[in-house]
Amino acid sequence: MAHPAPATGSLGIPTFSSLHELAGLVAARRGLYVRWSVGPEEDLAASSSTDDLTGVSLPGLSANPLDIEDWWGDRPTHIWVARRLYDYSHLPRVRDGRIRPWALAAKETGRGPDNEPLVTDVQPLGWISPQVITEADTIVTRQQGSWGPLNRDSAVEG
Repeated sequence: MAHPAPATGSLGIPTFSSLHELAGLVAARRGLYVRWSVGPEEDLAASSSTDDLTGVSLPGLSANPLDIEDWWGDRPTHIWVARRLYDYSHLPRVRDGRIRPWALAAKETGRGPDNEPLVTDVQPLGWISPQVITEADTIVTRQQGSWGPLNRDSAVEG
């Protein structure tokens, strides 16, 4: 089944404007990630991330996998994708307001200090619009379990 191409956004890459669009891509393709950063133009020029704690240059860009794990079974793809987006949605608030999520295809080459995938051979697929993050937030907060974004600073602030 073909999925509609997302609308084109800044930097010449498309923008995913609905969770349904992004979930369709995740259902149809493997090797997908989301990266929260200023954007692919800057990231691809650097081609690696840096460990904030030690300053060590990592052998790839830090990203979070979007691929559905086998244990997820036949549960809804949009809930999987919503959780993957929600987990790091705090980054623009706590690190830098310019940070935005974007989807990419890449090759995993290792793991970073937080066990996150490090990727190379990056192919930017599209920005993920703020309304998609809002959709993800709504879906996650409707679930029965107790979830929250992976914000380590929130435990210290309280």
